[in-house]
Amino acid sequence: WGILFSHPRDFTPVCTTELGRAAKLAPEFSKRNVKMIALSIDSVPDHLSWSKVWSVGSCGSERSVQCPSTCTQTFTAFSRAFKAVGQTSSALTLTPCAQVFVFGPDKKLKLSILYPATTGRNFDEILRVVDSLQLTAYKKVATPVDWKPGDSVMVVPTLPDEEAKKLFPKGVFTKDLPSGKKYLRYTPQP
Repeated sequence: WGILFSHPRDFTPVCTTELGRAAKLAPEFSKRNVKMIALSIDSVPDHLSWSKVWSVGSCGSERSVQCPSTCTQTFTAFSRAFKAVGQTSSALTLTPCAQVFVFGPDKKLKLSILYPATTGRNFDEILRVVDSLQLTAYKKVATPVDWKPGDSVMVVPTLPDEEAKKLFPKGVFTKDLPSGKKYLRYTPQP
């Protein structure tokens, strides 16, 4: 699993706090076998100088995150390919936005979230999404609204009832709906 998260520039206040939070949560991502890469358009010397700020100042203690750098041309091509661009005050100028890309072990994009440069990412939500993506990649379940690890999950609609009973020995529970349809099937998280 891999996460790429882009930054409009080095030394931006919102991104500094995000990298600090990513550094703090690095052990959680590592437990999930997720490698993180932060991308920005600035130079390697700028990245190294900036890393001193977010590895100490924004976390409260020294931590590190592997933060490979990219050159301007590479990041510009990357940001345009993944539509990780937003408009600045000039309607003709495009700049990279803060975007998150989650890739599975099959190297396919599983999720992308685009944030405006003025809004910080929620890394607790990114961890929750990774937990959901990993669970649903290997089990025949889906995660309902506001799901958190340990909550009940939903049995995918394509799984016949008999097979669901075999796959989920803790039971499958159907929610009663006014329509009488029996498609909301839940089971404890496997």
